[in-house]
Amino acid sequence: MIIEKVIREIKRYHTIIIHRHVRPDADAYGSQVGLKEIIKNSFPDKDVYVVGEEDPALDFLAKMDQITDELYKGALVIVCDTANTARISDDRYKLAEKLVKIDHHPNNDAYGDLLWIDTTASSTCELIYELYLTGQKEGLHMNDEAARLIYAGIVGDTGRFLFPSTTNKTFRYAAELVSYTFDRVQLYNGLYTITDRIARLRGYILQNYKLSGSGLSTIRLTKEILQMHRVTPAETGKLVSVLGDIEGIKVWVFFIEEDELIRVRLRSKGPIINEIAGKYDGGGHPLAAGASVTTWEQADTLIDELDGVCQGYK
Repeated sequence: MIIEKVIREIKRYHTIIIHRHVRPDADAYGSQVGLKEIIKNSFPDKDVYVVGEEDPALDFLAKMDQITDELYKGALVIVCDTANTARISDDRYKLAEKLVKIDHHPNNDAYGDLLWIDTTASSTCELIYELYLTGQKEGLHMNDEAARLIYAGIVGDTGRFLFPSTTNKTFRYAAELVSYTFDRVQLYNGLYTITDRIARLRGYILQNYKLSGSGLSTIRLTKEILQMHRVTPAETGKLVSVLGDIEGIKVWVFFIEEDELIRVRLRSKGPIINEIAGKYDGGGHPLAAGASVTTWEQADTLIDELDGVCQGYK
């Protein structure tokens, strides 16, 4: 069984370095640092590190370690919640002796020496908790901090248990995690409290989104609009769900202009969108994906493809 093989590698290596994807979310942080907490709590003598770019909005969850290249020699690298190598934060993962991939996205890029992929899981954090449950007989131990981080990732990737990926297993794991001691109110505040700047940009989005007859909704956040609201592209992640409750919308798309490209965030209530995202340097889940384009003309082409998918969806 693949989980036992992953646990075997964790037990075999003294130095373990855990990566996750760029532009991290709660599931990326939670699975990465939650796994570190479990390993350190279970095997105190091991050297375990978490690396990657930091998102100030997620500082309340954890901080990354600063390590040298030398530590990768003879080390095990585990990459969490990252569908393809292009999205791995910190490319030093290539320096390790062995690479393990743990993910719940479609396995379109089968990188790594050992792969544990489960697309039925609500989140990678759900997989990390399953790793702990399976590994208890092998000496794995949970603690309050690991529970806090894993719970945060499950909450984040299920949209507070609203998304279709939420299963009875998800609820069961969440119920077990909240039996540990951590401040859930503080955690929810960290995940969902927004600044005045973000609130005003939310208002702009609700007043300016476009909705086609097919059920496709789009909003373009240009550099000028972001600057006017004093919001960075990274901060827009908290706004993607804003359009999800509006009647008549099947698919909604955020175009976020950055310095060298236009970031695309896609969400769906039914039509499959990750296949189209894959054509535009992206990917993800069937109903939640990301991509990127370089021009607004290319954005228009992407919109036309999505409009066709919405028209064909019953």
